[in-house]
Amino acid sequence: MIKKKEWAWVLYDVGNSGYYTTIVAGFFPVFFKKFWSGSANIETTTFQLGLANSLAGLFSALLAPLLGSIADFAGIKRPFLAVFSGLGILACLFFFFIPQGSYVMAMAAFVLGGMAIGAAVTINDSQLIDVTEPERYHKISALGYSLGYLGGGVLFALNVAMTLKPEFFGLENATESVRYSFLTVAFWWALFSIPVLLAVPDRPKTVAIPAAVKKGIWEIKSTIADVLKHRNLVLFLLAFSLYIDGVHTVISMAVDYGLSLGFESSDLISALLLVQFIGFPAALIFGRLGDRWGARKALNLGILAYLVITVMASLMQNKVHFFILAGCIGAVQGGIQSLSRSYFALLIPKEKSAEFFGFYNMLGKFASIIGPILMGGVAYLTGSTRLSILSLAALFIAGYYILQKVKDPAS
Repeated sequence: MIKKKEWAWVLYDVGNSGYYTTIVAGFFPVFFKKFWSGSANIETTTFQLGLANSLAGLFSALLAPLLGSIADFAGIKRPFLAVFSGLGILACLFFFFIPQGSYVMAMAAFVLGGMAIGAAVTINDSQLIDVTEPERYHKISALGYSLGYLGGGVLFALNVAMTLKPEFFGLENATESVRYSFLTVAFWWALFSIPVLLAVPDRPKTVAIPAAVKKGIWEIKSTIADVLKHRNLVLFLLAFSLYIDGVHTVISMAVDYGLSLGFESSDLISALLLVQFIGFPAALIFGRLGDRWGARKALNLGILAYLVITVMASLMQNKVHFFILAGCIGAVQGGIQSLSRSYFALLIPKEKSAEFFGFYNMLGKFASIIGPILMGGVAYLTGSTRLSILSLAALFIAGYYILQKVKDPAS
């Protein structure tokens, strides 16, 4: 039986997934290359897209630990969640108004949206500890990612239908349909934010907001010191920052990679839909594997699968291969993300959940800086997008190696 607070928390994953599917993974890379970047060559647009992803990750990473500390001390997770969700929603609305050829404006809006959703997800992740018990972390976290894939997939399917049959929706062409899809993401995110803002109360505050800001700044140093005291936690965070870097980069750069190989954007979008709908049941299965095997062993499976996927992607020749790889990604992507979140929740003190999740998401976002720049830089320097995707294999190998040194928190 899923409780009311648990459902409210899970539904936020449904809402923010619309941003990741329709914008980050789906239409933004295509629209950026074909509408906002004008006549720039493929290597240049790959670099620009990588830079935009990296800047979004950087600003989000710098904010995450401070926001977490302030939210814990002042008891204001809900207001913070509302503010940063609102900023992300505004960024989605702004995409609609950016004119053709304005790639700098598009990059700026993308950075704002990435920063905002990163901050919002930091706060929402930390609420997992507020809505359920430790023995249900894997289950509820997996349910969130699973329904997130389903919800994001449903919205994305609607947006794809809009681009394929614009006249049915009263739109002029596919370009106008993509612009309106950005508006649907804003509405979707806002709608599914309502339950968590209404049903999940804040913990009692310990200090006033001004004092919480001051204390939060100093607490970052204390948090780092606390983390460093726990070797097991340090090892997990180091492994996480490496393998999740590869995961995030694949999410944000997959369509760009396919375009650089000459595939049709419609085929790539269809492959992304496949990822979403396979990801729905697969995330639930990984949650069960986490309960049965232990989260670390299930994570091992996902990382090794990604390593194989990366190598196969560098050898990919046609769109059939792309669809096969999309299915493989859908089978493991949500599982890695959900189990990483719930595994970390088992390792940290409950009273400092937002603070520690701020640090967790900071590392995740800093990791999101390295991958896109690595991939974009290799493409720019070598002229080979195949070598750029293959370079991500190093992240999965290193992450897997370090994860083996992490002990199960229950042992």
